Amino acid sequence: MVEGLAVLESSRNTVRTMATRDIYESGFDEDVRTESSANQCPECDGRVTTNVVETVCEDCGLVINEQRIDHGPEWRAYDDEECERTGAPFTAARHDRGLSTEIGRGTDAKGNEISGKKRRRLARMRREQTRGRWRSKAERNLAHGLGEVRRLASALVLSDSVRDQACQLFRSAQNEDLFRGRSIEGIAAASVYGACRCNGLSRLVDDVSEMARVAESRVTNAYKTLNEEFGLPAEPVSPSMFMPPLASDLGCPDEIRQRARTLAELAEERGVTTGVHPAGFAAACLYKAGEEQGKWVTQSTVAETGNVTPTTVRTHHETLEELAV
Repeated sequence: MVEGLAVLESSRNTVRTMATRDIYESGFDEDVRTESSANQCPECDGRVTTNVVETVCEDCGLVINEQRIDHGPEWRAYDDEECERTGAPFTAARHDRGLSTEIGRGTDAKGNEISGKKRRRLARMRREQTRGRWRSKAERNLAHGLGEVRRLASALVLSDSVRDQACQLFRSAQNEDLFRGRSIEGIAAASVYGACRCNGLSRLVDDVSEMARVAESRVTNAYKTLNEEFGLPAEPVSPSMFMPPLASDLGCPDEIRQRARTLAELAEERGVTTGVHPAGFAAACLYKAGEEQGKWVTQSTVAETGNVTPTTVRTHHETLEELAV
């Protein structure tokens, strides 16, 4: 009888052990190491294993890779046709960071026509949503100013990163209460010009003010205020930066364009371009390069393209003659 009980207890322990082993062997454990698909260790040519955290050489202990990044999509799709996203990302180009609500008009989400009763209801909802869109006058001014910054960035053909920097600069100006005594359009134009200067883009104040329909003096004063308050890391504008747009507007040949850029770079190396109008000096370089090729353009034409006077072009041309380059 005792022997039978011992055999029964032994069989129970065996079944319990097998069940436990089956569960843990088929489960998931972060410490389980598998052979890596890599060939060998780059240091000692040893055996490489990989777990869910890192890839390690078993011989020398070198950590080859760790904290792997999942480069797959950020959405979950249970069907091939259900690739849904979580919405547009935040953006500094809008007053509400891009989380605005738009109410439809004549159709529903599937494009079907809606009844007249629902259209009237949507019209009332749209009117109330428009009234409650801005919580304060400051937020309304912010929306108007950011819209002006987006319009200027589009007119000047600026990249999205430069546009976002200009919008963030406009937000900072409002937070520091710099709108007092200045127009919103002037601060918006100065923000765009400051973002261009910080990124080394060849844009003049008059180019920005012309697109902004604001006096150049207002844009200049607003930019000086922004520069004094925030200490903008503005890069100096060189004449060689204005060479491509001026040459493109004049339609000059490639040899004249290359010669004018060489003249501008040599003048910058010798330090004669410090304190001069960059567009005027670039226009003088184009005129001198064309003069060497047979005077393909006049001083007045080059000055008009560079938005300077012929006297400025003539003065910089004499400087280039003195350099004998």
